[in-house]
Amino acid sequence: MARKKKELPLLEDVTITGIANEGKAIARVDNYVIFVPYAVPGDVVDLQVRKKKRNYAEAVIASLKHPSDKRREARCKHYGVCGGCKWQVLDYGEQLKFKQELVTDLLTRIGKLELPPVSPIIGSERTLRYRNKLEYTFSNKRWLTEDEIKSGEAYQKDGLGFHIPEAFDKVLDIDECWLQDEVSDRIRNEVKRFAKAEGMPFYDIRNREGFLRNLIVRTANTGELMVILVVRNVENQYDKQLATIMDFIAGTFPEITSLMYIVNNKSNDTYTDLPASVWRGKDHIIETMEGLRFKVGPKSFYQTNSEQAHALYQVARQAAGLTGDELVYDLYTGTGTIANFVAAKAREVIGIEYVPDAIEDAKVNSQLNGIGNTRFFAGDMKDILTDAFISEHGRPDVIITDPPRAGMHPSVIDTILNAKPRTIVYVSCNPATQARDLETLCGDGYAVTAVQPVDMFPHTHHVENVVTLKIK
Repeated sequence: MARKKKELPLLEDVTITGIANEGKAIARVDNYVIFVPYAVPGDVVDLQVRKKKRNYAEAVIASLKHPSDKRREARCKHYGVCGGCKWQVLDYGEQLKFKQELVTDLLTRIGKLELPPVSPIIGSERTLRYRNKLEYTFSNKRWLTEDEIKSGEAYQKDGLGFHIPEAFDKVLDIDECWLQDEVSDRIRNEVKRFAKAEGMPFYDIRNREGFLRNLIVRTANTGELMVILVVRNVENQYDKQLATIMDFIAGTFPEITSLMYIVNNKSNDTYTDLPASVWRGKDHIIETMEGLRFKVGPKSFYQTNSEQAHALYQVARQAAGLTGDELVYDLYTGTGTIANFVAAKAREVIGIEYVPDAIEDAKVNSQLNGIGNTRFFAGDMKDILTDAFISEHGRPDVIITDPPRAGMHPSVIDTILNAKPRTIVYVSCNPATQARDLETLCGDGYAVTAVQPVDMFPHTHHVENVVTLKIK
């Protein structure tokens, strides 16, 4: 006989007291920690427990009894279902306060670091429409909201939008999104309407069938606009539909300066290893920063908040303390944005990056700006950055490192320590792994002299952080 499912409790009149590291709110009941999404410190709520473990529980708001004075109205109609921008209901000043506290907590608790006073976080002037890139997914079995299911009505199953968190095959159909310029909304909604009217097959994620897979929109501060359509087209079976929809996009949106498509017949959504074909316009768009021009291609990495990227790079450049006589290593250089940004104040900059295409972009960006004191190398960081590499190319005076969320490989840290640069500038999108790496660096000859958080992603719990280390 099947075991009867244990009924989980409804907790009444619970006060939300704080926020956890991953952005969920916290309440405490009978010495039990309860994690609650979409809640704000100071809210008084009834909570429906959804999962109960030995030391904690997870719950959702069943009823908002008394809203916190820190609570704000969500701007987006998809709030609470989409899974993005979870902090829309939290006052932006409170968001910044929490991110500041988070950085300090992680560096001291995980890294066990002695810190100087942490500089006040640099907030984003724009908290809406601040992203320069969004990627949407087509699905022939879109996510139905609870209201749609309860109505009993028959709904169109094709959708274009964002993946539901923790459900790889579920896509929420999006009508509006406040993350990117409104042109992104217009393009997404018109492409979706046209594709439905033409009966074009939206991708079936589970069965790996269909035609339309992804739509990527990239905007630039120069006004240039890139649109990339990713399709499945085995044995050219959808050639006619591809031409039809690309012509439609080109004719409907003349402001697009780079219109491209990628054929992806793989089982996964990654396309960085696939060729991108130009349908109309150029194969790139241009971003600018302090008079520098940066080429951004369909597969280029570029910080998705252009204005805050400028603030972040200014912090990194200042932290490096360059006088014009230094050899700088820029690790995880991407398309060479930081390398080219600091080059005018250095003797030479050497950039290293795993992705060969990105390194080619970095070289082009140097040429585009008439920068002659940069060199770039492609390969896995732990394989390239070795004692032998440093012997051949010179011992760095300054190392700027901006690794992925996982942080740096131990062998990379060892090589940095052997190189003994006078200054290390560690830029990170994950202060937890940054703290782990800093503990090693500071246990072996370096001290933290400055900490500067930067908010790149308003309405989320994510934060960038720049730490300056000086050799003892």
